[in-house]
Amino acid sequence: MIHTDVFAKLLRVLETIQARVSTSTRLSLGAAASVVALTLVLRYLTAKQPKLITDYAKVARKVNEDGAEFDEWDFIIVGGATFLIPQTRLGTAGCVLASRLSEDPNLRVLLIEAGGSSKNVMPSKTPAAFAKLMRSPWDYYLYTEPQQHAGNKKKFWPRAKLLGGCSAMNAMIAQYGAPSDFDEWAEIAGDQSWSWNNFSKHVVHFSLLLTFDNSVAQKYTPDPRFPHVDPLLRGADGPVEIGYSTHIWPGCKAFIEASINAGIPFSPDFCTTKGTKGTNKARFYRLTYIDSKSTRVSTESAYLTDDVLIRPNLKVVTHARVSKVLFDTSSGTPRATGVEFASKSHVNKVGPKFRARATKEVIVSGGSIHSPQILMLSGIGPATHLLHHNIPVVLDAPSVGANLMDHPSVNLRFREKTGTTFHHFTPHNLNTARLLMRDLLRYQLWGTGPLASNVGESVAFFRSDDQVLFPSAEYNNDLEDANSGPDAPDLEIIMCASAVHSHNIPLSPKLQAYQMIIILLRPTSKGSLLLKSADPWDDPLMDPSYLETKHDIDVLIRGVRAAFKIAHTAPMTSVTDVNASHHPELDHHFSSLSDAELADVIRDRVETVYHPIGTCSMGAGGVVDSELRVKGTQGLRVCDASVFPKLVSGHPAGAVIAAAEMLADIIKAHYA
Repeated sequence: MIHTDVFAKLLRVLETIQARVSTSTRLSLGAAASVVALTLVLRYLTAKQPKLITDYAKVARKVNEDGAEFDEWDFIIVGGATFLIPQTRLGTAGCVLASRLSEDPNLRVLLIEAGGSSKNVMPSKTPAAFAKLMRSPWDYYLYTEPQQHAGNKKKFWPRAKLLGGCSAMNAMIAQYGAPSDFDEWAEIAGDQSWSWNNFSKHVVHFSLLLTFDNSVAQKYTPDPRFPHVDPLLRGADGPVEIGYSTHIWPGCKAFIEASINAGIPFSPDFCTTKGTKGTNKARFYRLTYIDSKSTRVSTESAYLTDDVLIRPNLKVVTHARVSKVLFDTSSGTPRATGVEFASKSHVNKVGPKFRARATKEVIVSGGSIHSPQILMLSGIGPATHLLHHNIPVVLDAPSVGANLMDHPSVNLRFREKTGTTFHHFTPHNLNTARLLMRDLLRYQLWGTGPLASNVGESVAFFRSDDQVLFPSAEYNNDLEDANSGPDAPDLEIIMCASAVHSHNIPLSPKLQAYQMIIILLRPTSKGSLLLKSADPWDDPLMDPSYLETKHDIDVLIRGVRAAFKIAHTAPMTSVTDVNASHHPELDHHFSSLSDAELADVIRDRVETVYHPIGTCSMGAGGVVDSELRVKGTQGLRVCDASVFPKLVSGHPAGAVIAAAEMLADIIKAHYA
């Protein structure tokens, strides 16, 4: 089966409108559709199928009435899939660890993933189609608990159920935060290995900076459109390719110039050793995880290549959920000895349980949602909470599930008057169907056009205490400073070539609109994650406690004001239709709202930008130590965004990959 919601929707639209058009038009559309379909079929049939395992008896033993039997591995990595979309990525680290650890032929590695491969999932491979994965079979389809400080609404949290985790589903933003973010982590962890000067060498390993080196994992392809980006600051020989989209929406160019005119200085590259230095600095022209064929680069495609998957010491199991980690408690200190896992059929029937033994370590990389859930199901967590669900307590660890933080965001929508947005991605008439058909052909044949875009092609980073954007004469500049350092931003605006109500719910089909996503990078609100039940198939209870603090509301108000200012500053005035102020789906009236009224809008509209972290955080009082070992246990580590003690002032996927690279080095050195 070829998975492409875009193509299926297009065919339905064509069927609807065919009776309204001439015979010649129907023939031309039919011929174009046939070309697209043939191209998709040929690409699917010729694509190499990844060597993944769904016959669990090949790697583990079935649990029977007499007890458990095991197949044995040195390392078992739990969760190569599902830090957001967009956005940390549940288990993005798992693929990195499996690839790096299995480089040593003497180490036997088993990776267990709840989803399947993303390599032949068209909405994942196609940059602009990532939203089609939301609320699909490739999504965990999670919702938070009702948000007490945000309209008492449950908020949708899309999480990828695919190898590569949310790196297979996010908006592909190649950015990692400010250097001072990592210096802050080092202080919290009590280990300078996490400081920027030391941690940055692991960032080099996958994509973001410095010079040519044999260990560099980044491939940067110089682009003549961006002469200010120095290719000598890019790696050249590693698996993670980054670059620019072949398509740039004109509105994104106007956004950059308008941001500069509004008072945000231009910086062509936010992925260098200088990070986000400069209190007033902005970062534009977003680098993305994309290859030379305009296909998404996930950690699966980068790290689990055909050459890696044929290693005899590596096995990758898919469509299997780990229900718990197994422990030997005979010595007093719980030692992880293996895992138990099973699958679930399409009719929700749970299959037989399997167990596999780990002679050295179990590494949980299920992300900020599933890693703490797995630990608690295994008996590691707040004792009172575990006993409430009749789970035997292996270790009383009150911090498991605590410190849940996320980047809250608010969409700001404006009518666009040039008629060039991506609204035809949801075709509703003959003309939009033709445009989508054109774009499908361009992308399938040449890797160009709007489908090669990640939709949000330019961004700005700035601070809420910027005296140019927020002068003292107009603003009370007594905000709490929640940043990691004076050079770190606390606000981001992403400029998007289309607009939605929420995530992938479109506006009215005939409405040409764009949106800006305003992101609070350094929130002070913290929530928690708890079990709903002892059933591993039940989603946990997630409460990020959005907008609990006054600080978070105040900073988001400033972000919305700044976005509105940019939208009405030249040359964005050539894009923004200022005469559409009364349309109920648009936000042109925001300038007339008081701060209190705007706060009510923000509380009602706030959403995730797919970056939950912290539920297994490191540091004093946290869950893991600085080498990501679960405190109070042996042979058990966690590696994903859940170990982050604070949010980075940017996008965390890069930091997740770097953390996995760092841990792989630590483990290989220990067992050398």
